[in-house]
Amino acid sequence: MSAPTPETAEPAAPTGTFAAPAHSDSSRASLEALRSEIAKAVVGQDPAVTGMVVALLCRGHVLLEGVPGVAKTLLVRALAASLELDTKRVQFTPDLMPSDVTGSLVYDARTAEFSFQPGPVFTNLLLADEINRTPPKTQSSLLEAMEERQVTIDGTPRPLPDPFLVAATQNPVEYEGTYPLPEAQLDRFLLKLTVPLPSREDEINVLTRHADGFNPRDLKAAGIRAVAGPADLEAARAAVAKTSVSPEIAAYVVDICRATRESPSLTLGASPRGATALLSTARAWAWLTGRDYVIPDDVKALALPTLRHRIQLRPEAEMEGVTADSVITAVLAHVAVPR
Repeated sequence: MSAPTPETAEPAAPTGTFAAPAHSDSSRASLEALRSEIAKAVVGQDPAVTGMVVALLCRGHVLLEGVPGVAKTLLVRALAASLELDTKRVQFTPDLMPSDVTGSLVYDARTAEFSFQPGPVFTNLLLADEINRTPPKTQSSLLEAMEERQVTIDGTPRPLPDPFLVAATQNPVEYEGTYPLPEAQLDRFLLKLTVPLPSREDEINVLTRHADGFNPRDLKAAGIRAVAGPADLEAARAAVAKTSVSPEIAAYVVDICRATRESPSLTLGASPRGATALLSTARAWAWLTGRDYVIPDDVKALALPTLRHRIQLRPEAEMEGVTADSVITAVLAHVAVPR
């Protein structure tokens, strides 16, 4: 049985649950258990959970987009608890300074020396809440951390823990007082996942849980426990790295990205970095579904969340109602699929 899609908007992608065939190793089984564990706190957001797991397997970062109140913060906290990882949250505001994120040198009067006080970026899962509410100067403080997995303070590079993932959130409907993320910042995110409003049945489930005493601030009381750890994640990453990619699949990924550059609706198409990101996420997806090789459906399943934030619409196309997702969907429909 195939895995649940990171994006329900892609009809060609498979649906179902993580595959767990008899030959599945323990690391895949452990990561499969994440979904049911997180579901104890988060209702109806399986695609976002799957996307977060894919990002962890690929050592990437995630931009979560959704209106307030759809459990974006709870999702990150539940994932960290299920993986036994450290997590910190930073509320991005207009007056937030770069040192509030990375840390700074503090003078100690007793020793007459400066000592480094690490910021919240020194964690495994950093929740950058409403990242577009802080000016570009503070946004850029995460660039080195996201790309190099280190922070340089006063000329001294300081490595970040491994694993390290930035999960940034932003509101798709409220733009007053925000600072749009520049292309260089967006390109650092492996995936952009949409966190939709729940269905009627899921929303009733949420209210029923709260009526029964569920407290989203107390995950232990919700019964969430660690079902996997850093060792399982590292073993899974090693297995993903061995997932084979045929020359035809590599060419298919390139053709998709090149087609976005030729789209009349776009001023900016997917770069070669976008192509490597799509190949990386497709490999992780293939491994999660129980295969050691990539097929075209793996590429299709991850195309939307991997590429939607790497392309830029022409103003006239936006006025006509064209979206990044519709452009990518059209590209997938027209690019020849390898056999």
